[in-house]
Amino acid sequence: MIKPKRLKRGDKIAVVSLSWGGLGDACFLHRYDIAKERLEKEFGLRAVCMPHALKGSEFVAAHPELRAKDLMDAFLDPAIAGIFCAIGGDDTIRLLPHIDFSIIRDNPKIFMGYSDSTINHFMMYKAGLVSFYGPSVMGEFGEYVKMFDYTIQAVEDVLFGKWDSYSLLSSEEWADDDIFWQESNRNKLHAMKKETHGYEVLQGTGTVRGHLLGGCLDVFMMAVGTSIWPPLEAWKDAILFVETSEEKPSPEFVTWTFRNLAAQGILQVIQGILVGKPQGETYYEEYKRSITQVVADEEHLRELPIFYNVNFGHAKPIGVLPYGITAELDCRNKTIRFLECPTVE
Repeated sequence: MIKPKRLKRGDKIAVVSLSWGGLGDACFLHRYDIAKERLEKEFGLRAVCMPHALKGSEFVAAHPELRAKDLMDAFLDPAIAGIFCAIGGDDTIRLLPHIDFSIIRDNPKIFMGYSDSTINHFMMYKAGLVSFYGPSVMGEFGEYVKMFDYTIQAVEDVLFGKWDSYSLLSSEEWADDDIFWQESNRNKLHAMKKETHGYEVLQGTGTVRGHLLGGCLDVFMMAVGTSIWPPLEAWKDAILFVETSEEKPSPEFVTWTFRNLAAQGILQVIQGILVGKPQGETYYEEYKRSITQVVADEEHLRELPIFYNVNFGHAKPIGVLPYGITAELDCRNKTIRFLECPTVE
């Protein structure tokens, strides 16, 4: 895997709308203003929008080819050090016919997003580039009042930091309140709760290592069968990470999707599983049963480590997971470590 250059103060970041185009809608544009100011003042990054990123949801929905052009042009621009997704959505897969994987491979740089951006991450993975499952512009960087401290630290550590190993810690607090995106809520702050679960090890013993590969479970079925779905050999010895969206899919959906992973042979060749904290802890116990039903009861993979309640994806707050980087799961001590830095000088 090709590692991109780590970020530094003064770098230019391209904002792209690769899925839903709401960032440019008049009622949501203030979220971009907040995010732009925060990226500049708190992280020292210069945020610039690609030409079609703020065209609005109707225009963006009608032009997947222009969304893809924005992405390709951002990679081709030597002045741009990183690419941050505006937000997720549900149709990033429509960009696939317009992607030039050689452009990604030959112009490596930081790429970050989550949710429907899982599709883009599979594109990066196919091109051989390490990418980052982490905060979006409209969501986390555009938070009212302040970003979560946990997320700020994760961005600093993973995108700017240089280290040989890194411990991915559980957040000590979390939020389940929905603050609707409207200007009248600009001064509303999330009500934080104390984290009582921490990492839960649903099964497994000892220590395992593998490269990180996964994303939003809701999106997997749009990628399966396409050229960007990782072949079985790519999943061999991987640590699969999965999470669920704000749509809060049913426990039955989680069961069906894990059965699909089993039918592909993926569960049989991976080293472990990381499961994100369900947003608002909806279906918290039910998801656990859905996953262990398939992994342990149906596939008899009772020794396969499963870590649950990890802060990534649609949880509040979230960290950053780098695709392709070797990670270690220690079941006894309930620890997650990245064993190599995902960036270079």
